[in-house]
Amino acid sequence: QVQLVESGGGLVQAGGSLRLSCVASGRTFSSYPMAWFRQAPEKTREFVAATSRSGGSTYYADSAKGRFTISRTNAGNTVYLQMNSLKPDDTAVYYCAASSFILSSRATYYYISNYDYWGQGTQVTVSS
Repeated sequence: QVQLVESGGGLVQAGGSLRLSCVASGRTFSSYPMAWFRQAPEKTREFVAATSRSGGSTYYADSAKGRFTISRTNAGNTVYLQMNSLKPDDTAVYYCAASSFILSSRATYYYISNYDYWGQGTQVTVSS
């Protein structure tokens, strides 16, 4: 069992940056692949970025490539999402997620159904 708590959301102007953090409880954080998803109003929750257990592999949605960076510190039980060059379309609630499954291929990191632990979300609003 793992509990996730996000922070770092807020209001920012287009072109600005934000850094989201997600702190996990428990002593087995390093055994979980981690990801960030987001959900805009009246839209389905979508994949943003993911990292492997060690942090050695990272995966991004096309919308995040080149602008967002996911990282983790297993010693600190924390995963981050650095978001640069923000756009109004990035406005959403951002969720941290952990997977208790063995994600054996790149594609499996993108599937929302492979993540079984979720945080409460943090709001990101980008003004134009």
